[in-house]
Amino acid sequence: MNPSGHFNIRVYGLLINTLKQVLITDEYRMGMYMTKFPGGGLEYGEGTIECLKREFKEELDINVSIKAHFYTTDYFQKALFFKDMQLISIYYLVESTDIDKIPTTSVINQIPKVEGAQAFRWVAIESLTPDKFTFPIDQKVLELLKATL
Repeated sequence: MNPSGHFNIRVYGLLINTLKQVLITDEYRMGMYMTKFPGGGLEYGEGTIECLKREFKEELDINVSIKAHFYTTDYFQKALFFKDMQLISIYYLVESTDIDKIPTTSVINQIPKVEGAQAFRWVAIESLTPDKFTFPIDQKVLELLKATL
């Protein structure tokens, strides 16, 4: 039996605009550059939807609403940054009326090598390939997203 302390639960949002572009984030965290979908870690005492809304408010200063659950990790994935932890990632399709407020760039990894640095980009879903994402689960989610379009 595994105590709940052996799990790292992450919640991410797939925000897609009218041009069929998805919002992705380039970040520098824990000593490395990463490209992923927006979102973050579930905090004790909050639900997954509450977590995702908080993450979008903290990172982008926008409100999102949940359209639908998209995917939850259905295989074992060891957490990269946390020893002896299993990663569980939950993805939702989200929408926002504040989409025009999102500060974005078109330049890949145009962020300083400073802990917590972050920039957002809109990228056409059809042109994205799994190798553009840092983490295996995001790579799988991209493939699933492309299959649904």
